[in-house]
Amino acid sequence: MIPFVTFTLLIFFNLISSSSSSQISISVTPKTLSKSGDFVTIKWTGIPSPSKLDFLGIYSPPSSLHDNFIGYIFLSSTSEWESGSGSISIPLVNLRSGYQFRIFRWTESEIVPDLVDHDHNPLPQTKHLLAVSEEVGFVSGRGPEQVHLALTGFEDEMRVMFVTPDGKESYVRYGLTRGRLGRVVKTRVVRYEKEDLCDAPANSNIGWRDPGYIHDGVMLNLKKGKKYYYQVGSDSGGWSTIYSFVSQSRDSGETFAFLFGDMGTATPYLTFLRTQDESKSTIKWISRDIEALGNKPALISHIGDISYARGYSWLWDNFFTQVEPVASRVPYHVCIGNHEYDWPLQPWKPDWSSYGKDGGGECGVPYSHKFHMPGNSSVPTGMHAPATRNLYYSFDSGPVHFVYMSTETNFLPGSNQYDFLKHDLESVDRVKTPFVVFQGHRPMYSSSSGTKDISLRKRMIEYLEPLLVKNNVNLVLWGHVHRYERFCPLNNFTCGSLALNGKERKAFPVQIVIGMAGQDWQPIWAPREDHPTDPIFPQPLQSLYRGSEFGYVRLHATKKKLTLSYVGNHDGEVHDKVEFLASGQLLSAGIRDGPADAVHMESKFSWYVKVGSVLMLGAFMGYIVGFISHAQKNSADKGWRPIKTEEI
Repeated sequence: MIPFVTFTLLIFFNLISSSSSSQISISVTPKTLSKSGDFVTIKWTGIPSPSKLDFLGIYSPPSSLHDNFIGYIFLSSTSEWESGSGSISIPLVNLRSGYQFRIFRWTESEIVPDLVDHDHNPLPQTKHLLAVSEEVGFVSGRGPEQVHLALTGFEDEMRVMFVTPDGKESYVRYGLTRGRLGRVVKTRVVRYEKEDLCDAPANSNIGWRDPGYIHDGVMLNLKKGKKYYYQVGSDSGGWSTIYSFVSQSRDSGETFAFLFGDMGTATPYLTFLRTQDESKSTIKWISRDIEALGNKPALISHIGDISYARGYSWLWDNFFTQVEPVASRVPYHVCIGNHEYDWPLQPWKPDWSSYGKDGGGECGVPYSHKFHMPGNSSVPTGMHAPATRNLYYSFDSGPVHFVYMSTETNFLPGSNQYDFLKHDLESVDRVKTPFVVFQGHRPMYSSSSGTKDISLRKRMIEYLEPLLVKNNVNLVLWGHVHRYERFCPLNNFTCGSLALNGKERKAFPVQIVIGMAGQDWQPIWAPREDHPTDPIFPQPLQSLYRGSEFGYVRLHATKKKLTLSYVGNHDGEVHDKVEFLASGQLLSAGIRDGPADAVHMESKFSWYVKVGSVLMLGAFMGYIVGFISHAQKNSADKGWRPIKTEEI
């Protein structure tokens, strides 16, 4: 790292070497922000002979070298750029250090073909500095940020985690009324360092930023199904805003959950990796649904590929800031994906696996520290990095038993994970929890992921599917493929019977891929003239519905029935649905035409959402859906980026 004085001199000589620098000015307002998400406006004037490639570099901390920006915005994205003047307003996330903005001249002749971003677009070069702004910072003493909840496995508890810049003693205070937060618990603090990460870019100067201190506290002795208010922080460091949640009640006879994979986060600037703009819509619609539930407990399940930071640590900060509006209200549960964990130095890498460099050198370290799921599963990394946690676990919520697995670590017979899954599934009390929902990241079945994971899927089908079938698991959910795809009840590629009229039936698990929450690397399903060399993935007979819309699924279960609905982000409406009876029978699948059928098939959850939609967002335009009962359907392929399978 170049000392700050040297860095300052470097900027000075860059500026005086530009004959036009005296004509250029840059200003930022305001200079001090209150919290993450507050906007700054950057204005500039006097840029001579503007180039389409002139850009604004965004830096945090301000001492960062020119090439170590966190993001950039081309000045030509503004309407007045050709005049040499312009302005941009963007929200900033508190990275526990200040920000600085720098304007650079960049021309097409200076493009380096081999220096590209994730989309193979040339990364900007920083040889010609034109202007440097004053620093922008966040006011101190405003309390922690990145607040998120999780279940602990005990009905009368709720975990809350948050980040502070200094790790000083912090607390959670909570109570049944907003004005009386009389109960207080102390938090424990964890942190990781650059040396804990296993490789670049995660442990390089480009990718590493100080992650702050991660606090973990558990609210105790909660009454069942009650709305609680809480606040985190300390008198010295400041207190957060007051949040609320509804405590769990296992005997309530009802479960609400929102489930998805591969969401990521959205940034207001370009960076080294593609970010996921559609994630904003996913959070928007889930927020609507949570609001519509009122004082009913719910949970979120994000099954792998969480932030897509992949070694660029500020994207984790961006992610937690983005999800805080929902994660501070309902428990936010996760399982590990390839983009949190995979790297060649990891200890379990069988010769048949397709594990690669998808984790960006993080090797599960940020994931293991920033979340704390129930149970105590962990595996050593075999390196300096601490053991990876939050791999496999389970819990009950109302009439549903949720199970999570890791597809990135050993799941074969004889492994700790296999033993856990076998024992857990065999121990479910189907009187208390008549429904079992099993979740992991890489899918056991998918018609959209090509040949890359064939060997892994073969072993999942050989060793894990018998556990699912034997123990009558109702629903199996996967991510990784950025589509929605629902299969028939499956066992070894064979569809079970759907008969409800007393005939013999085979109630195999229904497997659904739900990796459509934000990431837009997408395999395509039909030939396209403009992409003649892209691989094509036809729909097999076992696949009953494939949807192209971004979105998520919402689950509503009672003691008698479980309903899973696929909600599209483009309109917030249901596009596919599957229903199970507590007996294990598959009651129905798909959406039927016509208002009468639509009303007939509406669940209680849908009614809540309709009311909430009116209250929060106003009336929505109607959306007509096609007939799909026990038939195949392909949704229109809109707004997706077709790619080759290795880029999933």
